[in-house]
Amino acid sequence: MSGDGAREIADAVGAGARRAVDVVAGSLARIERADPVLCAFLDVWDEEALRRAAEVDARVAAGERLPLAGVPVAVKGRRGLRAAEPLLAAGAVVVGATSVPGPGTPWQTWGLGAHGRTVNPWRADRTPGGSSAGAAVAVAAGLVPLATGADGAGSVRIPAAWCGVTGLKVTGGRFPSGDRTGLAAPGILARTAADAGLWWRVVSERDAPPPRLPLTAIWSPGLGFASPDPEPVALARAAVGRLVAAGVVRLARPPVRPSLLDPGPAWLTLRTPGADPRDAHRVRAANDARLHDLFGRADLLLTPTAPTAPHGHDGPGDTYSTALTWAFNLGGHPALSIPAGVGTDGCPAGLQLVAPHDREEVLLTVAEEAERRGAVERPRAPSREETRPLGG
Repeated sequence: MSGDGAREIADAVGAGARRAVDVVAGSLARIERADPVLCAFLDVWDEEALRRAAEVDARVAAGERLPLAGVPVAVKGRRGLRAAEPLLAAGAVVVGATSVPGPGTPWQTWGLGAHGRTVNPWRADRTPGGSSAGAAVAVAAGLVPLATGADGAGSVRIPAAWCGVTGLKVTGGRFPSGDRTGLAAPGILARTAADAGLWWRVVSERDAPPPRLPLTAIWSPGLGFASPDPEPVALARAAVGRLVAAGVVRLARPPVRPSLLDPGPAWLTLRTPGADPRDAHRVRAANDARLHDLFGRADLLLTPTAPTAPHGHDGPGDTYSTALTWAFNLGGHPALSIPAGVGTDGCPAGLQLVAPHDREEVLLTVAEEAERRGAVERPRAPSREETRPLGG
């Protein structure tokens, strides 16, 4: 597996110490070896990627300063290339389209690649989450350092949590979206928060000064309505403890525990053509008011990313994996999942950080500084033996 992050690659290619063509060829070779097992890709664009890499090398030789020079990037689904123009302009090289849910199931926590169903890199009998399934797997397995996603209910954050990587959903409405409901927002899956921050600065064209640490945070295991399993809660709470010990956040004690209305029925109503949206709008307004009050008392809200460990490929059971994420699609708040350790099943879990609208830099500063101070437990990259499908 390649340990090179996006920042390291871009610095080396930009300085002339490495060639983009060689970096991209290495990524393509890793995909060729690993994807028959992982099934993370729908399409791999070998010839086009090598051609673009050669163009990047020429641009660097001509003196261009490219913040993503030579960085291999995967895009979510076959339509993902449409939104990749800022990345290409910054010197990134798109190597292929990652898997998304295929036909035949109503649930989104899986993926279907060119070689079959997408598997979790830590346990092939478990799902990687979805719908940005292949994106999370490609990053977790070291095939690419960055992969784009889209998050309509948790589709970036849940696979990030279950694959042990970083996943950022940006503020709703911040960028154009083809989602008629306005619930979906673009996002990125990255091996590190530093790489997610590099992506954010490219696509947002913002480089705001970092906020001063520690930031105040409020912890909520279930947001007042959900009943997550004990182990994801314990892992996320332990991750909060590491952030506090590292001086990155300071926990605030609100006079009452955070309590949102369950956003699930409202979310589903807004997704149903012809449904009466009035109750959904009331839930959204009530939760917006409660979150506005919460963010008047603290800079961040912290929760487990997913209420359960990764489920099997036969389906999610009775608990929505989106239970703790879709409130922030309904409200449009930016949210980030960082690794929170590994459960007894051998699969990673995540800690979700939520900030007020348009405060992505708050999320990224906390996550990047936590990494720098050794407060993030990132699972080691799984070997090919560990990803081998059970019984196959």
